[in-house]
Amino acid sequence: MQRLPGLDLMRAVAISWVLLFHALIMGLGTPALAVSQRGWMGVDLFFVLSGYLIGGQLLAVYGRGERPALGDFYLRRALRILPVYLLVVAVYFCLPDWREQPDIQPLWQFFTFTENLLIDFTRPKAFSHVWSLCVEEHFYLLFPLLAAWLAWRPSLRKTLTFCLGMVAAGMAWRGYVWLHDLQALFLADGDDFITRYHEQIYYPSYTRLDGLLAGVMLALVKVFRPQHWDALMRRGNQLLVLGVAAMALSIWVFMPRFTLLPAVVGYPLLSFSLALIVAAAASPYSLLGRWRVPGAAALAAIAYSTYLSHKIIFHLSKPYLGPLRDEYPLLVLLGYAGAALAVGSLLYWLVERPFLRWRDRLAGRRQPAAATVLAA
Repeated sequence: MQRLPGLDLMRAVAISWVLLFHALIMGLGTPALAVSQRGWMGVDLFFVLSGYLIGGQLLAVYGRGERPALGDFYLRRALRILPVYLLVVAVYFCLPDWREQPDIQPLWQFFTFTENLLIDFTRPKAFSHVWSLCVEEHFYLLFPLLAAWLAWRPSLRKTLTFCLGMVAAGMAWRGYVWLHDLQALFLADGDDFITRYHEQIYYPSYTRLDGLLAGVMLALVKVFRPQHWDALMRRGNQLLVLGVAAMALSIWVFMPRFTLLPAVVGYPLLSFSLALIVAAAASPYSLLGRWRVPGAAALAAIAYSTYLSHKIIFHLSKPYLGPLRDEYPLLVLLGYAGAALAVGSLLYWLVERPFLRWRDRLAGRRQPAAATVLAA
C-alpha cells in the first residue's frame, strides 16, 4: 500500500491535537498549552483527510471510466470501521465503571450511528466523541450514491454547483438555527445555550459536512483535472503558506467560538484552510510532503483505535496521575497520552490490523489486478 509521509503526519497531528483537547476538558491537561484549547479542530482535519482519501478511492474508479462495486466499497468500510468500534462499544456498556461519565446514550444509537443526531447534551455523556464517527459513517453511506448521480451525465458545472451548494446550505442552516433558536439563549448567557449549540450546530451530520466536502473537492481535482492537480503539487510550499495563513484567520474567527460569525463562516473557512494544508502534505515538492517525522506513520496507523478508546484510558489513569497534575503538569500529560497510545497500539495490532489484512486479502481475490491506492 502506498503511503505519503505528509498525510501520515497530518493524521498524527489530528489525533495528537484531539488528545490534548480532551485531556484539557477532562481536567487532565494544562491550559498553558494554548494549542490544546483549539484541539477540537483536529476532528475537522480528520474530516478533510477522510473526504480526500476515501472520496478519492471511489472517484478514481470513475476516473478510469469504470463503475465501482458498491458492495465491495461498503464491505471494505465495514471491515475497517466496525471490529474495533464494536469492541469499544462493548467495553462502554459491559464495564460502566470504566466510563469517563456515568451517563451514556442508548445502545441502539451506537449500533445505528445516530448518537450525534439524538444526543442529549444537558448532562455530560460517555463516549460522546463518537459523534465524529457518525458523521463519517453517514458520509460513507451516502457519498457513493451521490458520486453515482454526479457521474451520470457528468459536468464540471454540475459538480461544482452541488458541492458549493452543500456548503452554502450548511452555512444558511447554521445561521438560521443560531438566529432563530439560539440567539435568545446566548443573550441570556446561560448553560442552555452551550447545550443547544452542541445539539443543533456542532454535532449533527448535516451541519458538519464542510470538512468532508473540502476533502472530496481535492479528490475531484486530482482525479478529473490531473493537469491542474500537478500544477498545485508543484506549488506545494505556496499551498502550505496559504493554508497556514487561512488557518490563523480561522483561529481568529473562532476566538468567540459560539457566536454567529464562526457558526456561519468559521467551519467552511477552517475546512478550506485545512484542505490547503492537506494538499501541501500530499505534494512531493513541499517541505511538509517530504518531511518524514519519526513515529508519525506509526501514530497515524493507531489513530483510529486511539481515538475510540482514549477517554476510557484517561479516566482509568486519573486516580494515579491526577494528584501529580499541579506539580508536574506536562509530565502527567505525557503519562496520560502514553497510556492512551499504548492501548491504541494494542487495539490496532490485536483487532484492527487482522481485519485490515483480511480485507486486503478479500480485495486481492476480487480484484487481482487492482491499482495500488492510498491506505485509509
